[in-house]
Amino acid sequence: MKILIINGPNLNALHLRDKSQYGTLSLKEIEEKIASSFPEIEFEFFQSSGEGEIIDKIIVSTGKADALIINPAAYSHTSFAIRDALEIFRGPKIEVHLSNIFGREDFRHTSVTAAACTGMICGLKEFSYIAAVYSVKKLIGNE
Repeated sequence: MKILIINGPNLNALHLRDKSQYGTLSLKEIEEKIASSFPEIEFEFFQSSGEGEIIDKIIVSTGKADALIINPAAYSHTSFAIRDALEIFRGPKIEVHLSNIFGREDFRHTSVTAAACTGMICGLKEFSYIAAVYSVKKLIGNE
């Protein structure tokens, strides 16, 4: 099984962000935790602050990855283009957020991208990703 994990803007700077919202791990450390927790799964990790690069990655991965986990970050509240690309991807799609977007500023309470996903997990810091991988395994039927 191959899972593509996409991270959006500012997630490459987690070490500089509010640790009470985002946790204490860097993006690289989160990726290492995911890979070591599921050695039987092939992961591809991708991070970009560019909306177009995220869209292109989703589209070229259609048919190449079995599932997609995405943290669109701020784009989750604004990007209908990423939402449209997510609709093209076949297979389970889980949106994740490190922070609880519903416990934050009002503008963060709406995710336009989540509606194109199978589900959403938020507020568990790095464990949002771990829960998403478990969910994908269940959805695909490999556990």
